Amino acid sequence: MSLRLTPTLRHRLAASDRALFGGWVCSGSPVMAEIMAGSGLDWLLIDMEHGPNTLESVQLQLQAAAAYDVTTVVRVPANDAVWIKQVLDLGAQSIMVPMISNAAEAEQAVQHASYPPRGNRGVGNALARSGRWNRVDDYLQNAAEHVAVIVQIETATGVDNAREIAAVDGVDAVFVGPSDLAASMGLIGQQTHPDVTAAVGRAFEGVAAARTPVGVNAFAPDAARGYVDAGAAFLLVGADVGLAARGSEALAATFIHDADGSERASY
Repeated sequence: MSLRLTPTLRHRLAASDRALFGGWVCSGSPVMAEIMAGSGLDWLLIDMEHGPNTLESVQLQLQAAAAYDVTTVVRVPANDAVWIKQVLDLGAQSIMVPMISNAAEAEQAVQHASYPPRGNRGVGNALARSGRWNRVDDYLQNAAEHVAVIVQIETATGVDNAREIAAVDGVDAVFVGPSDLAASMGLIGQQTHPDVTAAVGRAFEGVAAARTPVGVNAFAPDAARGYVDAGAAFLLVGADVGLAARGSEALAATFIHDADGSERASY
């Protein structure tokens, strides 16, 4: 028996003639992952850095999303060999590594995601979902084809080093995080501050100079469209928890008209 794996985000970007729009799955819920997967979005980010995820919950979300035409990316908690090895063994094909500020850190991420001699990823293919328990022919030999490494620039130092980071062999895309970038610039919580958006633009220029796809997080529609015009190839434009929070608030605003609850819809 031989199985085929799905394309990585690298393949999806190369095949697309437009920007790819994605949703952030922060809840840790396979049900929410499946709802987001069936929405028509191009890609999903399953978040282990800020979401309440375990290895088991990530695998369940990958399995839930697998039935849909959506590309999944797992953000690992840190640039760590053990985390990256375990997440890849779960069957994640595209990973995002946070807080990369220089080329040496980007090289380290690539090494963690690569089998020897390129890297130091531990070999457990026969035991893991990554190669479907030895049902994918020549997985070990062709593992680089089945894995995409996206690194995150989230600091002012990373912006300065954007071109060198993006030029590291094995870095398939760079994703800019305006929230932590703003914090590193002393502008915490001000992701749309002109100085922050200008820094994002400089990161875009550096990544583009290395001919590497660049992405960004932008929940405000106008900001997202502006980043597309500036060259963003892939974007996160909403999160499961944010959609639920704002949707439930909209219900409250629709049916509860004042703060003390004196006017309520009755059925």
